[in-house]
Amino acid sequence: MSKTIVIFSTKGGVGSTIIATNLAVCLAQQQKRVALIDLDFQFGSDVAKMLNITVSKTIADIIPVIEQLDSRILGKYMTRHSSGIDILSTVSQPKQGELIRPQFLKKFLSFLAEKYDYVVIDAEKKFSEKLTAVFEQANLILLVTTPDVLSIEQTNKAIQTIESLYLPLEMLKVVVNRAESIGAVRFSEIRKVLPAQIIANIPSSGRAVGLSVNRGIPVVIDDINDPVSEAIRDLANMLAMEDMGRRTEAILPKEPSLVNSEEIRGLKEKIHNRLIEKLDLEKLDLFSRSSLVGEVSDSAKAKRLRDKTERVITHLLAEERTSYPRELCQKLVKEIADESLGLGPLEDLLKDPEITEIMVNNKDQIYIEREGKLELTNKKFISNEQVLHIIERIVAPLGRRIDESIPMVDARLADGSRVNAIISPLSLKGPMLTIRKFSHKRLVAQDFIAFGSFTKEMGDFFKACVLGRKNIIISGGTGSGKTTLLNVFSSFIPEGERIVTIEDSAELRLNQQHWGALEARMPNIEGKGAITLRDLLRNSLRMRPDRIIIGECRGGETLDMLQAMNTGHDGSLTTVHANSTRDVLSRLETLVLMSGMDLPVRAIRQQIAAAIDLIIQTSRMPDGSRKVICISELTGIEENANIALKDIFIFSQKGIDKNRKVIGSFEPTGFLPTFIEELEIKGIEVDRGMFKKSSE
Repeated sequence: MSKTIVIFSTKGGVGSTIIATNLAVCLAQQQKRVALIDLDFQFGSDVAKMLNITVSKTIADIIPVIEQLDSRILGKYMTRHSSGIDILSTVSQPKQGELIRPQFLKKFLSFLAEKYDYVVIDAEKKFSEKLTAVFEQANLILLVTTPDVLSIEQTNKAIQTIESLYLPLEMLKVVVNRAESIGAVRFSEIRKVLPAQIIANIPSSGRAVGLSVNRGIPVVIDDINDPVSEAIRDLANMLAMEDMGRRTEAILPKEPSLVNSEEIRGLKEKIHNRLIEKLDLEKLDLFSRSSLVGEVSDSAKAKRLRDKTERVITHLLAEERTSYPRELCQKLVKEIADESLGLGPLEDLLKDPEITEIMVNNKDQIYIEREGKLELTNKKFISNEQVLHIIERIVAPLGRRIDESIPMVDARLADGSRVNAIISPLSLKGPMLTIRKFSHKRLVAQDFIAFGSFTKEMGDFFKACVLGRKNIIISGGTGSGKTTLLNVFSSFIPEGERIVTIEDSAELRLNQQHWGALEARMPNIEGKGAITLRDLLRNSLRMRPDRIIIGECRGGETLDMLQAMNTGHDGSLTTVHANSTRDVLSRLETLVLMSGMDLPVRAIRQQIAAAIDLIIQTSRMPDGSRKVICISELTGIEENANIALKDIFIFSQKGIDKNRKVIGSFEPTGFLPTFIEELEIKGIEVDRGMFKKSSE
């Protein structure tokens, strides 16, 4: 079975070409077919000079005939040495190196491996995509070093770099050249520093080697009894006796599916567990060193920990002696690092700007919302325990907890994304996690107009109402865009006003400078210390706000909000869950009753009618788009004690096109808002023509 051996060093002058040449000769002396390749992409003539021969053809010359290459054609390019080895240089002039591509090298070396028992490659001395392609075709990489501190350090770095290519560790060996030099680092010390196995010590014999190089005769022929010759012959015999196996793309297993492969999942879990053990041993050292540098930022520490973790995973993966392609190994390293330090399979989903929501049903089911449509991803967690671990990682920095005594929690990520989690015993199939992603782009009214969420005229009306300090409720179902629209409305507030926002989980982003953001607090482990929206709303009234914005009314704070709107804090904004503008009124009545105040229904309705000016109804349409489907004004109390509600704009859906997109239009009802004159008196221009029906 053929073997491809790469002789490599990142440092010149360590004797890698001498070892490659003499090793090839020794293997040929064992009646083996041997090809010696000078893989120097700039000059490619060292091997030929060392053997005192002239090479007329190069690998670069084979590029045009690679598809027709056979033994007869190959023979025209190889140069036979008297020792029996066939020699081939890479280029005859530097510019030819640019013509050689990694894929060509793989194909060519694979062809050589079919024709020769041994392919010995004297590799270039720098890492590149071409060298990586060569490594991937090899059975053995011999790293040549000398027993000095500089060479050993560079060899150590080379080993780390080769490990990052996810090649099996058993194919990486070290040869120490000039091992008995005066003042050399002792072998025992070298073995402690270098993680790869040292399989040969070539003694120092400058006279014999120097003479052989000058004569153009390999030292194993020129002086067969010299210690250097004996050491290289011993190395050749060792390699000939070992069955290194053939590592080619043809026998590599195809990349298994990360979704369905239990083998991959088992491997990830095994490495994840070993990683935890290894990092626990090294964590103290990591933090003790970082604590000495007081100015190191948290992001710098996080990056250092990430880099360290990926290096450890790479090493552990190599120790498993897997034969997976490099691309798959890179994916595994990233996924295991994400699972250990981040949010696991959710990391890529969080970075995708097109995804608006992530829903984890259990370890095997992760759904996303993209363009308003739900879809099942191919992402999976290792286990339900890992899902729980990630939930705990999210809530712990916020001073919150989740366990059997508190199995539900609301939280947020560092970027502001809203998180809800629920675990056993309430969730029967495993921990559930829902993340409403925080858009890094702050949407403005023009964006909604471009999306078709409302018209320019409606946008102008919204702005006029906010400037005119109208109290507005935005209503809609889950995921209908209420909070996003609330952000747009808040952008219309003049810069000089003092704004206080109150939320369960902070999502609002305001550009105004005079803005105070308040967030409710969950109870602590003892069940104490909770601060509710109602507490924050009452406190905000003492903060001299010009505007109060409540992220969502869902309880007794609704009564306090209505009272605030009726006592001078006009121009306030909030959202509620309801299916229509008429349903909002019933919803508000219910929420007021949740305050604990025993108020008659008529009194509640009077409060609502006096406080609220407009209700904006949003909806997620069948095609996933979000639209404002109704704008209604509260015009007072009718004789039957019902609140009078007048629609100003409505969205009229007319059908679905061939692409399943909603067809419809925004239409004015013909009703002129009762506060138009009030806005005009304040100097706010409103085009009355926008309210006329198209038929008028």
